[in-house]
Amino acid sequence: TSVPAEPVTELRPKKSAGPPADSGRLGPQAPVRERVIACDFKRPDRVSKQQMQALQSLHEGCGRNFGVSLSTLLRSMIEVKLTGVSQLTYSEFVFSLENPSCFNLLHAEPLDGHLILDINLSILYPIIDRLLGGGKESGPPSRRPLTGIELRLVRRITDLFLKELHDAWAEIIDLKLSVERVESNPQLVQVVPPNEVVVLISFEIMLGRARGMMNVCIPFNSLERVIGKLTSHTEVGSTSKAFSEESQQRVRNQLGRVAVDVVVELAQAKISTSDLIDLRVGDLIATDQDSSHLLPVTVEGIHKFNARPGSYKGHKAFEITSSVEK
Repeated sequence: TSVPAEPVTELRPKKSAGPPADSGRLGPQAPVRERVIACDFKRPDRVSKQQMQALQSLHEGCGRNFGVSLSTLLRSMIEVKLTGVSQLTYSEFVFSLENPSCFNLLHAEPLDGHLILDINLSILYPIIDRLLGGGKESGPPSRRPLTGIELRLVRRITDLFLKELHDAWAEIIDLKLSVERVESNPQLVQVVPPNEVVVLISFEIMLGRARGMMNVCIPFNSLERVIGKLTSHTEVGSTSKAFSEESQQRVRNQLGRVAVDVVVELAQAKISTSDLIDLRVGDLIATDQDSSHLLPVTVEGIHKFNARPGSYKGHKAFEITSSVEK
């Protein structure tokens, strides 16, 4: 038996009974699209923007003071600059580090858990070379873990930084910082779960042409008990100027003790190899430079002044006549 087909009803738009719309009138406006904000539930921002700004201002002064202390230790100019403060997961932090590295596990009383101080070997080896009396230019960095002797030298550097870190946090909490152990492979150290949020504070250290990163990692569970004090610390606006002046005076005082190399170049001359071989004690080498010509004075290899030779109280001396503008 066949089933009769149901009738199909065709739907048509209903015509308006009124007059046609005026062509000059605007039609219905398009619906306004709502703004969609992406949210990654794997990486929640557990530290507010204001607290991140407080951490940044806190460690900017720490980096400057550490650069001054390190320059005094090495007797050479070193620049330490804060490059950023961010929050990410612990696994992202660990896999972004070099291997091998100088991975310091820090004990910070009275905070819970551990803090991490990681220093790239690309800047550590030039610093160690400078500590041992090396020159400004060092060879290519080695891709090997630090030896026992090198670790003892690095301890002097980490102790300097921990002192400056303690002073930076002194207005918030009295931290007792110490190095618990040092590892060369960061991936073998499990401080917190991989998905735990951490605050990463990154510094760039520059010594001549060598440069490298130094990172401070603070897990959120360690920061949680003092996170409220960071907000109140940023609200103190009246003391920021006084703190800045005090910090500048401290930098001036510490820089005043840094020794620099000052060299006065008397003259230059070119001689043949045969004349060089025949040189004897008492021989004179004539130069093309006039005796009244000003002599260049270099500070750490940079031409800064011009001078005139002379004597002072029985000692050879040089009188600065002008400075070199650059």
